[in-house]
Amino acid sequence: MSDALYGGRRFRTLNILDEGVREGLAIEIDTLLPAERVIRVLEHVVAWRGLPQAIRLDNGPEFLADRFASWCAVRGIALRYIQPDQPNQNAFIERFNRIYRTEVLNAYVFESLDQVPEISAEWMREYNDERPHDTLDGMPPTSFRVRMTAGSSPLILSP
Repeated sequence: MSDALYGGRRFRTLNILDEGVREGLAIEIDTLLPAERVIRVLEHVVAWRGLPQAIRLDNGPEFLADRFASWCAVRGIALRYIQPDQPNQNAFIERFNRIYRTEVLNAYVFESLDQVPEISAEWMREYNDERPHDTLDGMPPTSFRVRMTAGSSPLILSP
């Protein structure tokens, strides 16, 4: 996703979601998010949650980069690219992004880049820990994950 600060400076967000339990795993924010930065964020998520079996993603240049594809191949992570102009193939992250856009990016006027991660982190904590989801038996994602997993299970991340 992308947005702009009050002064017009553009920034991007990389949103990563566990599709299985609808849990937001990361929102990375900066003016540029090249493949190396995406890999660094994914390494952090993998250290915390384990290797995913697959990643569903769009066709952005950071996801098409050889470095990113090689990183995934070495780890046995399948890349599931959605077809161009077919956001419905990535419906869970599209919904997450829509809510994030409405409740964070459109709701605040950011004067500095430092404000965006602060507000985003608090929003994601509330989204994961407090907000009930109809598709998760009315439970927040983290509660649902705890109930559904008895240790570890494969993840599908959706940047």
